[in-house]
Amino acid sequence: MQTTMIILIDNGHGVETPGKRSPDGRLREYAWAREIAQRIAIALQREGIDARLLVPETTDIPLSVRVRRVNDVCKAEGTRNVCVVSIHNNAAGADGRWHDARGFAVYVANNAGQGSRRLAAEFYAGAKARGLMGNRATPPQGFWQASLAMCRDTKCAAVLTENLFQDNIKDVQYLLSSEGKSAIVDLHVNAILNYIETCEQR
Repeated sequence: MQTTMIILIDNGHGVETPGKRSPDGRLREYAWAREIAQRIAIALQREGIDARLLVPETTDIPLSVRVRRVNDVCKAEGTRNVCVVSIHNNAAGADGRWHDARGFAVYVANNAGQGSRRLAAEFYAGAKARGLMGNRATPPQGFWQASLAMCRDTKCAAVLTENLFQDNIKDVQYLLSSEGKSAIVDLHVNAILNYIETCEQR
């Protein structure tokens, strides 16, 4: 695909971030997110996309630094030519126990522009088609809005994906499986490619 769009893949948290793991310790969000981010970036690069890892470090880089990195690219390349996808796992509680909530969610900022909304809509459509939406009610537009720094303070189109629940045992089993990892990577790659195509048509 021929495009000038730059895709920044942000992998959530870091090796020393407290919590952020499954109750049995098998899934650690920082490690899972980094593996998935790397696989997404490689897949996009194979399609000719300039995809970059925002946080190559294993430490938990502060949100202010992550935001600055995104906005520096926006300043250099033009805001319309950049988008950021922040990759996370969701959690229903912080008590170290298993919970019932399952499924995928995608967030934009409360002040999200049309680019962010279009990108989020692509993620929702892809997750729904793959049967990943889980057991929770979904907003009418298919995506959630919240005051999240990676979406709120970055100047380009931005979404944050919550890739199933790290405190639901069935979600964790799926997230750690080859099938689950491939499905999540495929969801992200296709949503991003579809978004780029809509941008090129405008």
